[in-house]
Amino acid sequence: MSQLTGKILIIDDDIDVLHTARLILKKQFSIVRTESDPGNIYELLQKETFDVIILDMNFTYGQTGGQEGLHWLNEILKIDPTAHVMMNTAYGDIGLAVTAMRQGAIDFLVKPWEKEKLLSSVLTVYQLSQSKKEVKQLKHKQRLLSEDAASQFPEMIAVSASMQKVFATIEKVAATDANVLILGENGTGKELVARAIYRQSPRDDADFIKVDVGAISETLFESELFGHAKGAFTDAKEERAGRFEIASGGTLFLDEIGNLPLPLQAKLLTALQNRQITRVGSNKLIKIDIRLICATNQSVYAMVADGTFRQDLLYRINTVEIKLPPLRERTEDIPVLATHFLNLYAQKYRKPGMRISKETIKQLQHYSWPGNIRELQHAIERAVIMSDSYELTLDEFLLTAPSKKLDEKNLTYNLEEIEKTAIQQAIKKHQGNLSLAAKELGFGRSTLYRRMEKYGL
Repeated sequence: MSQLTGKILIIDDDIDVLHTARLILKKQFSIVRTESDPGNIYELLQKETFDVIILDMNFTYGQTGGQEGLHWLNEILKIDPTAHVMMNTAYGDIGLAVTAMRQGAIDFLVKPWEKEKLLSSVLTVYQLSQSKKEVKQLKHKQRLLSEDAASQFPEMIAVSASMQKVFATIEKVAATDANVLILGENGTGKELVARAIYRQSPRDDADFIKVDVGAISETLFESELFGHAKGAFTDAKEERAGRFEIASGGTLFLDEIGNLPLPLQAKLLTALQNRQITRVGSNKLIKIDIRLICATNQSVYAMVADGTFRQDLLYRINTVEIKLPPLRERTEDIPVLATHFLNLYAQKYRKPGMRISKETIKQLQHYSWPGNIRELQHAIERAVIMSDSYELTLDEFLLTAPSKKLDEKNLTYNLEEIEKTAIQQAIKKHQGNLSLAAKELGFGRSTLYRRMEKYGL
């Protein structure tokens, strides 16, 4: 039988017992720690997580009541409620060992034990601990997937020539494992492109895991992406797999990659180069197998030029680059998109038979749409809700910027100016409520704060 990667801790005041148990278990498990002083339990469990702990019932010379074992069992479970503890007991202590199991022990060994009995008993408890970890990791994974599935991600809708080129690129790159970088303004559909690539890829039967880089604080980023060991930081009550591990075998989508600070860019690059990660607070290398897709609304090439984005990381993530045009540059898609959203919300709000007048569609095509498709979607939803008739007119659209038809001379195509204006208008619209403004813009709050600081707002 091959050696398992399990970690075993044996706590007993009998040095001979420790030595014998270690020799037997070392052949089966990669790490076997021994400890004769139970007072060191606190330090040991703060540093490491063990798959199985074998705990003696008595430590003080002359003591046979087993109360010390019960005391240390309770202390262990206070530190790690998920610990799998086996009590090491003499024949006369079996009744007490059963009491220990009622208080949280998993099993007990009766001394003197035979080699085969020790191995089989510890192996059984080890397999139980691994099964529980797998179930816990699966539940965490399912929670992420459930949260992901809670949002609706329809097929992409477009008739414009520029978007047909995007569709052709998606079809070509999807069949490969090449890393993809999707560029485009907020609301242009970058996540829809990522999901389209995933759905058409050979990995479509595995998981699609999204990470909103802009919504994760710098201090938690490593833990979210790479996972953490128990005790790695104050709130790390148990070990947890990161998004890389959960996505292994499938697709990992890093949204707003441009918001990643330089120190974390280096760690991400290392993980991508080596195809392995290390959980925070652990030294164990974990191999990963992911298809990486990244997206950003920022000019990463300008960021490389000013030293805020690593050039080697850019080369690593953009084997294939897809640039999404803003809605103002694909106005022929507005009628089909508007019709799609109208049908969607007319059904949702039980207003069948609604339509948009041709004149209104023309006016919508003249509007600059700084929030792109997302802004169009929200505008139509609001119009459907507020309208008292079955035909939507321009008066029912709360447009937040002048149309191109009315203000063509002063219209700017500078992305930063457009973004700054959109932020100002969103904040004004929601009367200074930054949470609502961030949601309207499709940002996380932390991203909105950084943009406000950037533009001096």
